[in-house]
Amino acid sequence: MAELTDRKLYLGPKLRMLRRELGLNQTQMAEELGVSPSYLNHLERNQRPLTAQMLLRLANTYDIDIRDFTAQAQEGGPGELGEILSDALVRDIGIARDEVLEVAENYPGVSEAIARFYRALSDLRRLPGDTLERSGPAPLVAPVDWLRDTIARAGNHFAEIDAGAEAIAADLPEDPALLQAELRTRLKDRHGMSVQVVRGDVLAGRLRHYDMHRRRLLLSEHLPASGRLFAIAYHLGAQELANAIAAQIGRVTPPDEDSRRLAVMALTNYAASALIMPYDRFRQAAEQSRHDLPLLRDRFGVSTEQLAHRLTSLNRTGARGIPFFMARIDRAGIVSKRFDGEAWPFARFGGTCPRWDAHGPQEADRVQSQLIETLDGKRFLTLAVGLPQGAARGRGVIALGCEAKHGGRIVHADAIDLDKGDATAVGPTCHLCERRDCPDRALPPVTRALDLHSYERTIAPFPFRRV
Repeated sequence: MAELTDRKLYLGPKLRMLRRELGLNQTQMAEELGVSPSYLNHLERNQRPLTAQMLLRLANTYDIDIRDFTAQAQEGGPGELGEILSDALVRDIGIARDEVLEVAENYPGVSEAIARFYRALSDLRRLPGDTLERSGPAPLVAPVDWLRDTIARAGNHFAEIDAGAEAIAADLPEDPALLQAELRTRLKDRHGMSVQVVRGDVLAGRLRHYDMHRRRLLLSEHLPASGRLFAIAYHLGAQELANAIAAQIGRVTPPDEDSRRLAVMALTNYAASALIMPYDRFRQAAEQSRHDLPLLRDRFGVSTEQLAHRLTSLNRTGARGIPFFMARIDRAGIVSKRFDGEAWPFARFGGTCPRWDAHGPQEADRVQSQLIETLDGKRFLTLAVGLPQGAARGRGVIALGCEAKHGGRIVHADAIDLDKGDATAVGPTCHLCERRDCPDRALPPVTRALDLHSYERTIAPFPFRRV
């Protein structure tokens, strides 16, 4: 709560939406909160900040989580809206930054609608010209984008699935090798499903396959122990947590069949993770080890990617973990998977900053720490881990990150002065970054005019005018 008093919080639109969801008018809510209607009106219009005392009244009166209420919106915020409005389609309008801020802060619903339209437009731009004629209209929202937004709104935490997984895990051994054997036995005894490891050529490019006729789960020999454990847990979770998964699917209402199937797979993956890394035991292990990634990976018998996913899901009310963001970056520097967490420091559309060390090749399983600083002066600690190359995956990097203020709880930050140490200056992505002295710039900022002269060459490419 102390950190909320360090800055003024203007949350008028959120307060107004809460009041409308409760079916109250301003007079009724003001009476319940013990303030005057005029004061409540000032709060809703962002003419007064929400004080810590008022936040406590809201929490006690309406049973809301203060952290969720004060968190930044996952989509449609000022940074994302500014990124959208820098697109070549509307860039010539020259929308002022204060206008963008006003819309994002006062009309979050409008900002979110614009973000969804832009995602749909981006998907259409990626399609070949005759695709729509050949295959009919595309979905209004791409299934992958819909799933990412759905998971973000849930904070990547699904309480019912976690609770069910913990109840099952209470009867299972903690040692990964014993756990795998017990999961096999449980699948066989309770669900009539056997598990068999087969040669890679038998599955013809697949890593696992469930033979429904013989009720056999076939696992490729190319799968490491962590992959085999996860695959078995996936199928057990699909059987024993089916009701919790179905209930969650019903609440998020997928817009089409592809989105529904993708959501079922994602939530079953979540269930498998929760079975192998039960919430309370895993969170306590993370805190006690100060988030020692190799130690946690070995203790729970999981891969680096599985571990990173689980660390982003510790969002249970009253027992939260560090709010990590996560990305999987391939050899070309493309983010192939991402969870934004509470504070993703890069652009939500397009790439990241080339000065972020996670783009470079990393030694497999070695944690590379970096302190970065964004244009607005915020500091973040990032942890990049190279993935071992194998038949299942090509080379890549898993990156975790959080605001630097959490670094004291992370062993990999011990050698870094998080407050005064040198931080790598990064931007959202090249075409949105206005750092003039960046030697790694790949594109000029779309928000500025170039300032080119034949008689000189600057250290940073693409010099531009300040305004």
